[in-house]
Amino acid sequence: MNIQKMMKEAQKMQAKLQEDMAKAQEALAEEQLEGSAGGGLVTVVVNGHKQLISVKIKPAAVDPEDVEMLEDLVFAAMQSALSAAEARAEEVMQEVQGGLGLPGGMDLGGLLG
Repeated sequence: MNIQKMMKEAQKMQAKLQEDMAKAQEALAEEQLEGSAGGGLVTVVVNGHKQLISVKIKPAAVDPEDVEMLEDLVFAAMQSALSAAEARAEEVMQEVQGGLGLPGGMDLGGLLG
């Protein structure tokens, strides 16, 4: 294979990667991932880019005498939602890498988020 042909193939791969990455970014922006705490007393929704979409707090979680518990529930729900978003972003990255036929050792992580 001559060098010009190799360069063209590399350019095609790069263009496909950029296209696939853009599609993955768009898909992640549309994803809604939920985390909850306290048996559903607090629910947090984030998108695939880890941006907060909503926070819902059931009245049973609100105790003026124990604000710290509510803070802990919100924190735990947020952590849960962010973990779900991180896991989904990793899945999407694996799909993009798998579509390119990249060897397992070539990690494109960090490019999606």
